[in-house]
Amino acid sequence: MREVVLEGRDVTCGYDAPVLEHVNLAIERGEVVAILGRSGSGKSTLMRALIGLLPPLSGEVWMFGQSLYALEEAARQELLRRLGVVFQQDALFSSLTIEDNLALPLRDLSSLPEPVIRQLVRIKLEVVGLGGLEHRLPSQLSGGQRKRAALARASIMDPELIACDEPTAGLDPVVAAGIDAMLLRSRDLLGGTMVVVSHELASIRAIASRAVMLVDGTIRATGTVDELAHSADPQVFEFFHARGR
Repeated sequence: MREVVLEGRDVTCGYDAPVLEHVNLAIERGEVVAILGRSGSGKSTLMRALIGLLPPLSGEVWMFGQSLYALEEAARQELLRRLGVVFQQDALFSSLTIEDNLALPLRDLSSLPEPVIRQLVRIKLEVVGLGGLEHRLPSQLSGGQRKRAALARASIMDPELIACDEPTAGLDPVVAAGIDAMLLRSRDLLGGTMVVVSHELASIRAIASRAVMLVDGTIRATGTVDELAHSADPQVFEFFHARGR
């Protein structure tokens, strides 16, 4: 029986007004689910609600069998330790070396001795192809390298679930393909689950086992990437086949 690790139940979310309404989405262990949609469709808003950063206006979010926003703060933070997040702008601390950026969660959330922390950091950097760069600052890395560093930090606690917001946005195709490969490798090494917000079709085709399409404030279609690319819904079909994409 497949295990649902992340679920939105009749979720309405937004800020001063709803951006998405009555969203129902279940993500099973081992899936890589891409959340698709045009700019302003609510992709990042939905992800923020699903990972504990934006309480829904109504409905519930369940993570690993627990109602995320119903938990007391301490219990919610404990649950969120099983999650890693790659933010769109990498969110690395500019004043810290790459090593210290990666070590920060381990220093804050574990009792591991410093030599072990540093060794784990070096292992993660090797996995994402950044071995030997641990003493550099984020400003000394390329955009693609910073994305790799952000992925390494998101996976430093060996999370069961990783959420990525536009992990290949703004990167050239070769570098983006490398990030895609790193995402899949990380998923395979951890045996976990990923939810990825993206509008990059090449990346979506490369990594997603299932895709969810947002249109007009709700989920319009869900299925494999190929199923959505051949959808009878004109707005879903056009997303995949519009000229200039």
